[in-house]
Amino acid sequence: MLPVASSSSVLPAVRRLVFPHTTVSRPLRCGWRTFATHAEDAFRIPIIDFNKYRNASTTAEKEQTAQDIVRGFTEVGFIYLSNHGIPDETVQQTFQKSAEFFKLPMAKKSELAWRDPRANRGFVQVGRERVTQSADAEEIKQLREKAPDYKESMEIGRDWDKTYKNYWPQESDAPGFKRTMLHFFQTCHDLHVLVMRSLALGLHLEESYFDSKIHEQYHNLRLLSYPPIKTQLLRGDGQARAGAHSDYGTLTLLFQDSVGGLEVQNPHTGQFQPATPIPGTIVVNAGDLLARWSNDVLRSTLHRVVAPPAKAISDTEGITPARQSIAFFCNPNDGAEISCLPTCVVPGSKPKYPPVTTEDYIVGRLKATYM
Repeated sequence: MLPVASSSSVLPAVRRLVFPHTTVSRPLRCGWRTFATHAEDAFRIPIIDFNKYRNASTTAEKEQTAQDIVRGFTEVGFIYLSNHGIPDETVQQTFQKSAEFFKLPMAKKSELAWRDPRANRGFVQVGRERVTQSADAEEIKQLREKAPDYKESMEIGRDWDKTYKNYWPQESDAPGFKRTMLHFFQTCHDLHVLVMRSLALGLHLEESYFDSKIHEQYHNLRLLSYPPIKTQLLRGDGQARAGAHSDYGTLTLLFQDSVGGLEVQNPHTGQFQPATPIPGTIVVNAGDLLARWSNDVLRSTLHRVVAPPAKAISDTEGITPARQSIAFFCNPNDGAEISCLPTCVVPGSKPKYPPVTTEDYIVGRLKATYM
């Protein structure tokens, strides 16, 4: 089990932020990496009480929470967010409607099939996707043929997009599905804005720094269903319910059921450790574009989904339980230029990455991921 820690017990950050026009030493600075040797039990996902930011009574309290969030993304790349402001009833209703959708006949779901990486909308059947760190289409094709991801998903984007439309089931087939998902999409965007404001504050930028760069809601709501599977199908080399990968955007908000299966790679040892579901929390991780934006000060950490313990159905075979999760992939505006933040580069040095637009980066990754 991956240990968790309250925000007050997070280890001091070892990366540093360099702020222009000052020589004052600060506890947390950006620009270059120096890592202490970490013991196995030092790799902890911090639990952040986000109420201390949302309803801070003092500026100091708000800034402390912002620094705790930055520290979590600097050291681990993941945090648990508690008291995040999304009612449990809203989350449970979304899980219920997601489960009802995946119970539809395959013929109904296939009518809504994912078609285009620029749209990134629609139903993805088991085996069509193979998440990986590779960006080589041929390598991913071989991985998919050898060890496809055992999951199906439904991808939903902003519903007012003039170019790309969502694929919705008929109301008679999935009552309340569209209404529920549109409400949840907006709810998650609103939380994304608040977390990005906290990151800006923690990185010593203006609190509203990211507002104009994320307001177009170029996000992806992904409903995920991991069907029961016989263990023999998961014994192959490289096989997993979802292979090791990092996410593409700024943040991912992950809502887990009680089954679990998410594992996070300890960057200091290379070992994957379970990120156990904690009721009432959201798992939040930094994505590739946020890492690029921050010059790798904020960490985009590898993670995967593995099968939970199986129930024996014979002397030699078992079957895993079904699992559900909901991921909200937060992205900057599609045309936003992602270039190094001013507080995340040492004066006189060059950023690690050239500028890139959100659309070019994400579409390039998606093209290689799907068959």
